[in-house]
Amino acid sequence: MAEVAPEIEAELADDLSRFIEDPLGFVEYAFAWGSGDLEGQTGPDEWQREFLVELGEQVKRRAFDGHTSVLPVRMAVGSGHGIGKSALVAWGILWIMSTRPGCRGSVTASTVTQLQTKTIPELQKWATRSICSHWFDVDTTKIVHSEDRKSWRADFLTARKENSEAFAGQHNAQSTSFYVMDESSGVPDEIFEVAEGGLTDGEPMMFCFGNRTKPTGYFNSLFTRRSKRWWTRCIDSRYAKMTNKAQIAEWAEDWGEDSDFFRVRVMGLAPSASAEQLIPVDQIEDARTRTPVWTLKDALVMGVDVARFGDDESVIVFRKGGDARSIPSLHMKGWDTQDVAEQVAASIKEYKPAAVFVDGGGLGGGVVDRLRALGFPQVVEVNFGGRSLDPQWFNKRAEMWGTLKLEIGRGLGIEDHDELQDELAQQEYSVDEKTRKTRLVGKQDMRRIGLKSPDWADALALTYAQPVGWDEDGAEVQEYAIM
Repeated sequence: MAEVAPEIEAELADDLSRFIEDPLGFVEYAFAWGSGDLEGQTGPDEWQREFLVELGEQVKRRAFDGHTSVLPVRMAVGSGHGIGKSALVAWGILWIMSTRPGCRGSVTASTVTQLQTKTIPELQKWATRSICSHWFDVDTTKIVHSEDRKSWRADFLTARKENSEAFAGQHNAQSTSFYVMDESSGVPDEIFEVAEGGLTDGEPMMFCFGNRTKPTGYFNSLFTRRSKRWWTRCIDSRYAKMTNKAQIAEWAEDWGEDSDFFRVRVMGLAPSASAEQLIPVDQIEDARTRTPVWTLKDALVMGVDVARFGDDESVIVFRKGGDARSIPSLHMKGWDTQDVAEQVAASIKEYKPAAVFVDGGGLGGGVVDRLRALGFPQVVEVNFGGRSLDPQWFNKRAEMWGTLKLEIGRGLGIEDHDELQDELAQQEYSVDEKTRKTRLVGKQDMRRIGLKSPDWADALALTYAQPVGWDEDGAEVQEYAIM
């Protein structure tokens, strides 16, 4: 802990004790609104203020005395994109940690990527800004009080159902036990159920936030059949102070205000029954661990997704029949098209695939041109927005992902990595109101709503651009007429 004069430290502790039932007061006191990197900011948005005031009222009604256990505080927010949810999550955690000695918490999110790139960095940012920042150490696994690291802490946990037992046993009879679920639609039901078991003693609290991306599941039930036990709100991005109104207007034009995309990503509502996560998480998890299978009729193919933006990766994936694991994928971040083309060329020479399907959009066309100039006839340019051969799909990308979904269900073995699972699991689809074709949420829209571009998963999907294999006589069968 940084050196602070004892009398100042005592005064700070006394000041913060006044906010044990006043989280809004804590947020207004703890941060230097209007100065430094908060210049021009006057404090919480109206919806955030409502949440914090209600939280304080619930704490007052329970009047925990440090000995007699009280009923849990349960609060859930379904929201559109860009409303300041992550900031509120950080404020809530810091309020609990700063006013409740000996508190214990668990913080999770729908995916490892969400937890490590959104939830934790936002908490670190606001912890640094806090008037009592010197009290706490925050790293990628936990936030702890500097002088009581064992019993005054919150741990950051992954939300895989196999990890559900890590959420058990968090009892804290003399203080507060709390759970925070960020992007809760993607948190497995098993984790909610285990966490509920930790809300039995002390002053327990549970907070759930996120887009209501599924019309089913535990998180969605908090707004329906479980709502009598929960305080809930759905926050519409159109009316939040900090949202990008121009972007929302584009989504309204592109998707329509009656679409499931707009309902979920803007209005904070659940989708209709037609909108879902494309590939169920349990199938993805099975694909990570099963033994891959291929036959002599299966040819080796490569999928190459070329990065469009600075934070994206160019990725090469190899697949032979039901085996997309034995040859590890290659990842290239920050590489120019020339270097990517040279790496693809080297991989072709090493592994001798029957076909190489390259995403030709954006910078990918340059990679295709270079590979053809180098004399590789098996290189095929694929246009994600092109026409699908199967009329049920909106475009070529949707068709390839549809085949990938089918093959994962049939037994495809994929690489055992959290990042690939996250990318596969976050892909959503809806049914176009006019054409009744199935369409995917696009890569650019995923970036705009804070999701990582699914470069690895798209490269895997590209391996299903066209059938490639061997007939009964051993002759190679390829179909290269990619639209």
